[in-house]
Amino acid sequence: MLYREWRTSNMMIQNLRVFSQNVQKNSLIVNILLETLTQFNIIFIQEPLWSEIHKIPSTLSSEGEDLVGTAHHPNWLLFARNTNDRLNSSRVIAFINIHLSSLRFSLCSDIFNHRDVLLISFFNNSVCYYMLNIYSDLSHTALKYLKDIEVNIDNVLIMTGDFNIRDSLWDSSFPHHSSISDDLMIIADSFNLTLSTPTDPSPTRFSDTADEANSVIDLMFLQYGSSELNQHSICLDCRLSSDHAPLIINIPITNEVINTSKLSIAPNSEQEKAFVKDLITVFKNIETNNIINKDNLEDIVNHVGTSINRAWTKNTKWLRISRHSKQ
Repeated sequence: MLYREWRTSNMMIQNLRVFSQNVQKNSLIVNILLETLTQFNIIFIQEPLWSEIHKIPSTLSSEGEDLVGTAHHPNWLLFARNTNDRLNSSRVIAFINIHLSSLRFSLCSDIFNHRDVLLISFFNNSVCYYMLNIYSDLSHTALKYLKDIEVNIDNVLIMTGDFNIRDSLWDSSFPHHSSISDDLMIIADSFNLTLSTPTDPSPTRFSDTADEANSVIDLMFLQYGSSELNQHSICLDCRLSSDHAPLIINIPITNEVINTSKLSIAPNSEQEKAFVKDLITVFKNIETNNIINKDNLEDIVNHVGTSINRAWTKNTKWLRISRHSKQ
């Protein structure tokens, strides 16, 4: 049906609100975040839980193979490196609000294909931008990978995550400097990024052990020289049961109109039948005998357009755009 999905309502977006947290393989935290963080556009997760969803047929085993997955939500698009191996599953994932699909977010696994490095691209005002989500374990696996691989990427806006490095550069309560930090700074500089200072400096990881101090190991690096993108915040009240506090930032972008809902007529419905009936009536009642000049023709065309609009509005209803909606 030609008019089955037509007009949309929209909102103007000027900032991408980004939330980043290590959830310690706790799926409950992720589910709560996906359900409650409606004011955010992007959620970066470090150390998500991957578990067996169900068995799938296999030519190698009569019992089938494990189908491994992580948290999902209808309002969010999941971006993660593909794997069915829990031992090699991605330790960094991202959730993008479904309303941002017009920005054409994409997982750039052709550039970085590593379980601890997630590179996401998107388009704004016809320019491609990038964001990095990093989990660097105690062996600094991700940093060693990034240091060894030679990649030139322009327009990286943000690199954030859990870097597992204590250093006096970003933690005033820690008196030492680490050579690993130098590697991290070199990597950040290669992407034209600089260390961001939080608006409210505080620990980002909180120890449950009495003789172990709280620390700053969750960091954010932002595009160098940007006057609008220069500080992030640490949300101590948002960490739930994780021992990592989330990092939050607004990324300014060129104004984008984002469709949020649409007027629709369900196929083969009574509303569709009524709409077709109204259209037939409109075209049957077109009077063509008086078309003697261009002005008469334009008047009739405008009248037909108004009548079709009236029939459409009469028979449609607003539907919220979801991840399953057609483009």
